[in-house]
Amino acid sequence: MSKETFDSTRFNKSKNKPFEEVLDANLSRRNVLKGGLGISAMTAFGAFGLSGCNSSSPDTSIGNGSDVSSAVLNFDSIPGSLTDAVSVPQGYMAQVLVPWGTPLNPQGSAWKDDGSNTSEEQLNALGMHHDGMHFFPLNDSNVDGLLCINHEYIDTNALHPSGQTIQGGVRAVVEEVRKEINAHGVSVVRIQLEDNMWKLVDTDPLNRRYTGATVMDLSGPVAHTALTVTRFSPDGSQARGTLNNCGNGFTPWGTYLTCEENWPGYFVNAGVRTEEQDRIGIDDSSTRYLWETLAGNAEERLDEFTRFNVEPTGTSSIDDYRNEANGHGYIVEIDPYTENARAKKRTALGRFRHEGCTFGKLKAGQPVVFYSGHDSRFEYLYKFESAAGWDPTDASPSNRLATGDKYMDEGTLYVARFNDDNSGTWLPLTLDSVTLSGGVLADNFNSLAEIILNTAGAADLVGATPMDRPEWCSVDPYTGSVYLTLTNNTARTDETNAANPRLNNKFGHVIRWDEGENATDFTWDIFVFGSPANGDADTNRSSLTDMNQFASPDGLAFDARGILWIQTDNGADEVTSYTNDQMLAVVPSKLTDDNGNSAVIDESNQAQLKRFFVGPNGCEVTGFTISPDYKSLFVNIQHPANWPSSDDATAQTQGNVRPRASTVVIRREDGGEIAV
Repeated sequence: MSKETFDSTRFNKSKNKPFEEVLDANLSRRNVLKGGLGISAMTAFGAFGLSGCNSSSPDTSIGNGSDVSSAVLNFDSIPGSLTDAVSVPQGYMAQVLVPWGTPLNPQGSAWKDDGSNTSEEQLNALGMHHDGMHFFPLNDSNVDGLLCINHEYIDTNALHPSGQTIQGGVRAVVEEVRKEINAHGVSVVRIQLEDNMWKLVDTDPLNRRYTGATVMDLSGPVAHTALTVTRFSPDGSQARGTLNNCGNGFTPWGTYLTCEENWPGYFVNAGVRTEEQDRIGIDDSSTRYLWETLAGNAEERLDEFTRFNVEPTGTSSIDDYRNEANGHGYIVEIDPYTENARAKKRTALGRFRHEGCTFGKLKAGQPVVFYSGHDSRFEYLYKFESAAGWDPTDASPSNRLATGDKYMDEGTLYVARFNDDNSGTWLPLTLDSVTLSGGVLADNFNSLAEIILNTAGAADLVGATPMDRPEWCSVDPYTGSVYLTLTNNTARTDETNAANPRLNNKFGHVIRWDEGENATDFTWDIFVFGSPANGDADTNRSSLTDMNQFASPDGLAFDARGILWIQTDNGADEVTSYTNDQMLAVVPSKLTDDNGNSAVIDESNQAQLKRFFVGPNGCEVTGFTISPDYKSLFVNIQHPANWPSSDDATAQTQGNVRPRASTVVIRREDGGEIAV
């Protein structure tokens, strides 16, 4: 998630037990978990591709018959970097691929370095500020596929020749605002490897954009209810656009999941806000980009700007846009393989500031499980269990979105409570769920749809554990353990001092858990703590050195070989003075203690955590995917300060350039597998 877009206001006003109390109580015993909890005969997916064109067959060749990966990181950890260039290990090369503004079809116009491309040209080009992404192979190919890329937000100074035009607090140029809306969303692009370089196939009909204005279907409990009726959608079946697309995921049946994160900042209600609007953080004065200020403009089409003001103005919801924001805050499913396929917003998975969506281990006949974090300070971790049991034949369905209906529209949404004894409880968010006051959620909500609409408020009532900005999840394909980044939380200031930084958590950490026999049970520990290398023993609890120090873990992904990739969105001066944002690698299943139990990162094994990649000045390193042969690793560079200047991502910029978020492809010079 972007530093610029994060709203630090604490919207959670519940009295639930803070996670720092639980964390500090467990520091001395976090090594004792997970002995004998490995899962070898399973189907699990980390960050690898699905194959097929018009049919997608998941790669089930996971593991080596044991609970331990055979991968060995065969590269030297690289030093930090503070340059307008990317850094990779010796023997690797890095290519800039599909920067913001790259045209998706022959009718598109080339990107102009003065920012003068039109809104229509932006509609037919890569969006701005790349974030989560996934590679979908075509016809089982390692060198031909579709790359789905999120576009989280915009930098208006780079997007326009001279920034926004605002007069008297009102946006003055309709064309600028349309361009901004079109720079949001998701891109689907066909790419191929030719002569050791990846290239965009700009003639492919599968190339397309989903923007902040694209019509999408609502699906699940909130769809077709009075809660989503607007002047645009009188039956409550549709929403317009997807906004602030940060983390991502994918499904076992071959679709892409994009996550709506800091979407509340795009809406305003200057009147009386509803309970859910107040809880999620919709403002009462203005929006992030002032799009709503063009409401009623003579050039406005179909209330394209009016809809961002959700204050009631008519006699009922069919007369205005009081429910417009209710169509946002979801996991959005896209079928990349089907031309012109309409995206679906899966409301059953909850409505909050989603950061990532990862499915757990699959077992025939058992529910499909998805995990998602709410990326705000003191917010929660959620999981969704499908009502339908997994059918392995659904890995290659004839209709992918219909398969999504089966597994993502009906089920149970849970929120996590972390207990002091390293156990955990998944608390269901249903009408009969018991609240902290001794009542049930039905005392506060009239329907499941109302619970979904105010997911975070319902989680407050049942007693979920407030966390330090839950972000990306990923599942170890060997052990089945689930890992989650907790990026940071400097808003926890009670009794803060330099020797006890976790009460002012500048550096973040990675937590992990194993599901229990029952759907409501899990066990957990802390895998690694972010820290500067020179932190004292209490700060540097994982004994990190210059070669792997990091802060603010954010992006997180396993590949199918069992390698965990950790990306950072660093805001701690102690680390930013040494290095730009980065990506590290480790093989968790290989880390064990003397008794064979799965170990956390500490002084004895910290060297197994290696820095693989550093981004250019000013950037966030985010988004991860890898080709099925593990020979091409894709990573995104968001909001760089002064980069790129050429197709060579490692070339240091000379002079000043208009910065462009870009996908970087990393390959070994000898053509071998990445990292091993």
